[in-house]
Amino acid sequence: MTGLKGIVLAASLAITGLGAGSGLAATPAPAASPAAAAPAAAAAAPIDPMLVRDGAPELAPTVGIGQPGPHNEITIQPQVTANGRYAEWFHDWILFPLIVAISIFVLILLAWVVIRYRKAANPVPSKTSHHVGLEVAWTLVPVLILVAIALPSIGLLQAQFKPAPANAVTLKAIGNQWYWSYQYPDNGGFEITSNMLKDKNDPNFAKGDRARVDADGPRLLATDNRVVLPVGVPIRLITTSNDVIHSWAIPAFWIKLDAVPGRLNETSFTIEKEGLYFGVCSELCGARHGYMPITVQAVSPAVFAQWVKAKGGTMPAPKSASQPAPALVETGDPQAVANAMGPVDNAAEEAAPTTNQGATANPGASITGK
Repeated sequence: MTGLKGIVLAASLAITGLGAGSGLAATPAPAASPAAAAPAAAAAAPIDPMLVRDGAPELAPTVGIGQPGPHNEITIQPQVTANGRYAEWFHDWILFPLIVAISIFVLILLAWVVIRYRKAANPVPSKTSHHVGLEVAWTLVPVLILVAIALPSIGLLQAQFKPAPANAVTLKAIGNQWYWSYQYPDNGGFEITSNMLKDKNDPNFAKGDRARVDADGPRLLATDNRVVLPVGVPIRLITTSNDVIHSWAIPAFWIKLDAVPGRLNETSFTIEKEGLYFGVCSELCGARHGYMPITVQAVSPAVFAQWVKAKGGTMPAPKSASQPAPALVETGDPQAVANAMGPVDNAAEEAAPTTNQGATANPGASITGK
């Protein structure tokens, strides 16, 4: 009997405990206050809604800027670097006038010879074999013309291969058959790969690929991943190749630098205006040579720092002002001071988002080339 009472008592306690547990589970949790829900919503939002195109800020191309347009199909594109503006001046005010003047002069000479020395007007041809004045003129005038061309040419050539300063942002462009890959050694060494975007009606368009739209750029010039560079900051461009010789060329920058396997070529430039600029591989490199476009998006240093962070990279810390460089101590050169200070301009703080467009399906800092 005692055992039966024990069993009944244990069963009663168990039933009581289950009832209490179910009552606790059914009790609704207190509603979260709007102030407490706001941080959770902010945490769930995209890290940076301005980042699209694999992290590059959204920017549609401008007709005639950074690409062939109706007003520059046979002329030089508007230049956005110091070397480009100098070269454009050289072309417009020295080369082109000389070419036109020489062409008109030769045409006049030919017409004069044909008319003046035709058989009807000159039945007895002249036997003149020497003319000191003419011989001096046709020797001296071409020399002066060559000197007029050589002086600005040498200056432009020297400027194109001027070493980059210490605060330059390094971009390493690597040519592959048939796409470009890029590394940012000064920003953590992250890498992106850039392939041409195909149109939907392209026979080689594969299911799952992102089709080109007008916002990406012109046909055969738009890429899935844009190179992002800051304006107003010197750029150190290094080129090489993994297979055959390629050439990295952006007409609006006045840049064309060969990418040679096993060799590093270098040049420098500074972009002066924000925008979207297009180029192509300018060295015959195989069957799909014409399908290696280059897209560069020039942004402010603050946006560039934000893009680098979104790509998983880092911005180099500015050097302390209390650590003067030897050139500063020895020469006091202001340029040496600026170089010694390191990359201050392009280490700006993260900027606020400037667009509300989301990211496209181009994740990852490194993408296998197609």
